[in-house]
Amino acid sequence: MPILESQLETWAGQGSVTQSAATYATIRRALMEPSAKYRDRNFEVFLQGSYGNDTNIYAESDVDVVIRYDGAFFHDLSELPPKEQKAFADEIPEGTYLYADFKADVEKALQAAFGRSVKPGNKVFTIAPNGSRRSADVVVTFEFRRYFKFNGEQDQNYEPGICFFRGDGVRIANYPKQHSENCTAKHQATNGNFKPMVRIFKNLRGALIEEGLIGEGTAPSYFIEGLLYNVPDALFTGSYEEMLYNCLDWLHKQPAVIRDKWLCVNEQYFLLRDDPVCWSPTHCVQFIDAAIKYWNR
Repeated sequence: MPILESQLETWAGQGSVTQSAATYATIRRALMEPSAKYRDRNFEVFLQGSYGNDTNIYAESDVDVVIRYDGAFFHDLSELPPKEQKAFADEIPEGTYLYADFKADVEKALQAAFGRSVKPGNKVFTIAPNGSRRSADVVVTFEFRRYFKFNGEQDQNYEPGICFFRGDGVRIANYPKQHSENCTAKHQATNGNFKPMVRIFKNLRGALIEEGLIGEGTAPSYFIEGLLYNVPDALFTGSYEEMLYNCLDWLHKQPAVIRDKWLCVNEQYFLLRDDPVCWSPTHCVQFIDAAIKYWNR
């Protein structure tokens, strides 16, 4: 028996907006505080994640905030020929404000505002909820540039992003602004159905976890957005019941050779790889199969 349309309409609804907006404003003020001991004020604070992309559901409470230092940048020169790599090394000086120092300064700014509510983690600072303030994650980043050409600062081409370092020292580069822009473009191309369907799939994930059909970390929200981003726009029509069926049917029928070419929403990484910034192909298949089993049952 399919999931009732009334249930899907509920699942399609967006989670808290007012509380999330107020939480973001509070955290942003703390990070922008003039007394914060950053080396300089060359940084930007912005949203990423489900609330930032309007795909948050009621079961998701976190507000994901990025603070990005723009006075220096990390880079990937692997696609440049040796001559251009040398030109880059000759022309671009090394930054002197270390990532660890900026992260420490951000932690002090957060602690000054929120005290013991701030907890450092492997990737982010978590700020516990308090009253009407929702829980929040703050990721400390530097600008990141993936270069495709460098013949001097007047003749260069790169993809801008962010990067941070995990607790084990591994650098993670990502592209949240491209992700957000592409989510919006997909939403518009599907007559406003993409984001509600993402929310339906996220709520479906919660039901699958509750039923014991998948594990807690099998299908992160970020990758659910990526999964539906690869579904053809033409399938996002009709009732929610029809769209859910069509999306699941299409996803299930794609052979591995096609799935291997699926992209993350930012279009900078493949979606399915055994890599820190990608989704485990095994977990993806588990999620799709469990969703179909839940639908049929």
